[in-house]
Amino acid sequence: MNILNIEHISKIYGDKIIFEDASFGIHEGDKIGIIGINGTGKTTLLRMAAGIEEPDSGQIVRQNGLRIAYLPQNPEFPRDATVSSYALGKSAETDWMVESNLTKLGIVQYDIPLAQLSGGQRRKVAMAKVLASEFDVLLLDEPTNHLDEEMIAWLEAYLREYRGVILMVTHDRYFLDKVSNRILEISRGNMYSYDANYSKFLELKAEREEMELASERKRQSVLRMELEWAKRGCRARSTKQRARLERLEALKNGKTPVQDQTVEMDSVETRMGKKTIELHHVGKSYGGTKLVDDFDYIVLRNQRLGIIGPNGCGKSTLIKMIAGLIQPNSGEIEIGETIKIGYLAQEEPDLDTDRRVIDYIRDIAEYVQTRDGKISASQMLERFLFTPDVQYTPVCKLSGGEKRRLYLLSVLISGANVYILDEPSNNLDIPTLTILEDYLNSFSGIVITVSHDRYFLDNVVDRIFEFDGNGHLQQYEGGYTDYLEAKERRLSDTDSSISLKKEVPEKKEAAKDWKQNRPAKLKFTFKEQREYDTIDDDIAALEEKIEKLDDDMMANATNSLKLSELTAEKEKAEAELEEKMERWVYLNDLAEKIQEQKNA
Repeated sequence: MNILNIEHISKIYGDKIIFEDASFGIHEGDKIGIIGINGTGKTTLLRMAAGIEEPDSGQIVRQNGLRIAYLPQNPEFPRDATVSSYALGKSAETDWMVESNLTKLGIVQYDIPLAQLSGGQRRKVAMAKVLASEFDVLLLDEPTNHLDEEMIAWLEAYLREYRGVILMVTHDRYFLDKVSNRILEISRGNMYSYDANYSKFLELKAEREEMELASERKRQSVLRMELEWAKRGCRARSTKQRARLERLEALKNGKTPVQDQTVEMDSVETRMGKKTIELHHVGKSYGGTKLVDDFDYIVLRNQRLGIIGPNGCGKSTLIKMIAGLIQPNSGEIEIGETIKIGYLAQEEPDLDTDRRVIDYIRDIAEYVQTRDGKISASQMLERFLFTPDVQYTPVCKLSGGEKRRLYLLSVLISGANVYILDEPSNNLDIPTLTILEDYLNSFSGIVITVSHDRYFLDNVVDRIFEFDGNGHLQQYEGGYTDYLEAKERRLSDTDSSISLKKEVPEKKEAAKDWKQNRPAKLKFTFKEQREYDTIDDDIAALEEKIEKLDDDMMANATNSLKLSELTAEKEKAEAELEEKMERWVYLNDLAEKIQEQKNA
């Protein structure tokens, strides 16, 4: 049964079409994740569903008595309000639920003015209040922003158990997988519904696009046939001939399916000397609280480090010290002479300016060096989905996600060989995140990131440091999934050790020796498993590419300029193939050893 219907809505901002005759129905039990490129109208749709905005045409029909709760991305608060005056006071039962939610979200002082809290903390207060209210439909705009792993796990469990309707915008792909049972994709003013979580949605979307392309190929084929018939000089005297002419017009007016634009980024290698970043006995305290205690580490060339831990433990403080924004209380941080750092802050700088988008980028670089040569600031903006008309609009007119994308671009074109990224996935859409992950994986430099986005960590980092809450960092190899498994094993080993100490204290040394000498369990990391699954197809594609380049070289044997380009491209493809073959040997050897270990 539909409890909320969106019927033939249209919405235009300026000359930008957000929705065009779009329809969508929400049923009881739906837990819907909204996906789309920033600026396509995800937040606008939530605001219209909440009744805050109205469509230009069409209507939104709600079931009588429907109770809707809405958590915006940037909640507004009364002036001079405290946590208590804003969130508490409705009833004893409601206050108890609010206090429980506040505790789960790490807010324990209720007399603090909201103005003294960070943006993330104020948002948690708003979330605690919203989740304690009575509602049939829950609207959430980026609910996982500013939440650490433990809080995200709590919110996931809460939303999975909730029996009402959820409509949410989020970039957290693991969160979508675990909570949603339906995906709503917004693309070019249209809405596409998929009865699936995020993983299944990817498959269904690929099938939909392939079907659209197949239909377009068939339309083009029939159109060519009809045009040939028309060229032969048809006589429109019979009903059949008139029908064919009408069919020809309909085919000519048919719409070609348009693929969604994606951000294009091109990694350029920047020279890096032997000395990178060295931290020697680094310590940092605030008000008697020790955030970082005697931390020693030398960052390796091309390393990708992920830093995780509960909110307030010191993650941002550590990377700000590395970036040179704040100084340690003890120890020292040495930066190599060739190191150039690009720092992406958790909160972007004030972008509410009347300056045009293109001027904001030109102030950083008029031209950007890529592997294909220099491109202008305008061309780089187009690669980041800022169309020429948007480039000449004021920055303050951009959506929150578009501002984040612009800020990200400003960091990536700075010519850095070390990227220090603080919550890079905040306010970015999933297509942009996917391309950012690909870019960072091909980047010839160092990446150090603080992130609560588990999917992002799995795809980007090869080592994780976890804050333990006492200023110390525990090191884990691999991505987030590898970290979870390793931590579970470590806790299991600790529990077993404690049990042995209690039950058989005289055998403590024997137990310790057994653990030290037992063979390490072989397994693929998350990234290695993905690579192993696709490497055969990658090799086949490279072999086909080389074969086609050979054909093209024969066809252009007399064109020296074109032949030179093709030769260079072939050499590059052959180098990639050789690298892939070496990787194939390693991965298959590892797979055989893993299988032998399982069979033993």
